[in-house]
Amino acid sequence: MNIALIGYGKMGQIIERFAMERGHEVVLKIGSTNLDELTVSNLRKADVAIDFSLPDAAIKNIYTCFEANVPLIVGTTGWYGQLQEIKNECLQGNHTLLYGSNFSIGVNLFFHINEVLAKMMNNYPAYDVQVEEIHHTQKLDAPSGTAMTIAEGIIENLDRKTEWINELSGQGLTEVMKKDQLLIASERIENIPGTHTVVYSSEVDEIELKHTANSRAGFALGAVVAAEWLQNKQGFYNITDIFNFK
Repeated sequence: MNIALIGYGKMGQIIERFAMERGHEVVLKIGSTNLDELTVSNLRKADVAIDFSLPDAAIKNIYTCFEANVPLIVGTTGWYGQLQEIKNECLQGNHTLLYGSNFSIGVNLFFHINEVLAKMMNNYPAYDVQVEEIHHTQKLDAPSGTAMTIAEGIIENLDRKTEWINELSGQGLTEVMKKDQLLIASERIENIPGTHTVVYSSEVDEIELKHTANSRAGFALGAVVAAEWLQNKQGFYNITDIFNFK
């Protein structure tokens, strides 16, 4: 495949390495110094685009890829408030997009186990639950997209939780927490690729489900695998669509 990389920072460079190792060619690399090269004509040189840019840029990048009619992998988070709008545009225009809060195979296993555990916990009301996430200080959005996916997996399967709220370390909650709300506690620390923990606690014990990323490599490899999976497909997909854990 010919690949366009939108966002050529640390993640983009690791994606490039995995893409080349798997026999693909990177024909376009867009970073902060050459944003003007993100054009429809340049994108059309690629079979697929992979976006790991910034939340503020993601929507514009998506629409540019739609205009070029180039299938797109979106690993950038922080734009999900416009997810339904993008989905509608993708389907109505016969475009192709695959997005995900986390492309790591290990994290997607974690998502599945989290849902199974949440469903089991309906039988054990003595346990309360919260989600904790730690990332590097360069991550601009909070909570992380991965933490939101984890929280949504709990809410969909655990009857006593109906919505999540976020607390960023040092800022405190902006509202009084209700019993049916699920707390996502976010913290930003230098040089932490990403740690996510689900904690079920009762008066007598705690159960922790935890995933720790040792590097960005798992995310990068997953993005390339997703691009390979997307070949010859059309439509709107989530990264979970490429796995078959159930």
